[in-house]
Amino acid sequence: MPNLVVDFDKLFTLTGTDLGRTDYREITQEEINKFADATGDDQWIHVDPERAKDGPFGAPIAHGFLTLSLIVPFWGELFDVEGVSAKVNYGLDKIRFTSPVKVNSRIRMQATITDITEVKGGAQIKVNTVIEIEGQERPAVVADFLARFYK
Repeated sequence: MPNLVVDFDKLFTLTGTDLGRTDYREITQEEINKFADATGDDQWIHVDPERAKDGPFGAPIAHGFLTLSLIVPFWGELFDVEGVSAKVNYGLDKIRFTSPVKVNSRIRMQATITDITEVKGGAQIKVNTVIEIEGQERPAVVADFLARFYK
């Protein structure tokens, strides 16, 4: 169950709402390998643990886009809107990959609703998302996530 569930009619009152943080999720080598297979990005810094030990990060790292894609399942832990006919991931703005995620690291997401606008048939929200790496000061990803909810 998400941290916050609201009815569509209350959505426009939520600008500035801190949605909190998700649970941590471990990034495994198996997950990295599956992402590499799905995307065709099999660069050695991701999928060759032996070679990656001597690489710039000292271990394999998750693809930036793998980490970014986890916004979707993390989002489901934090927020939902009831009383709508459709929910759409509309896009992303201002994406930055600020720190690599080494294999077996644990990450979580913090999110804050920064803007809500009316769109034809519904509402669009902008959410500042920060994917944090356990034990590190710098986050892995910072992005503005856009979602639409249609009445």
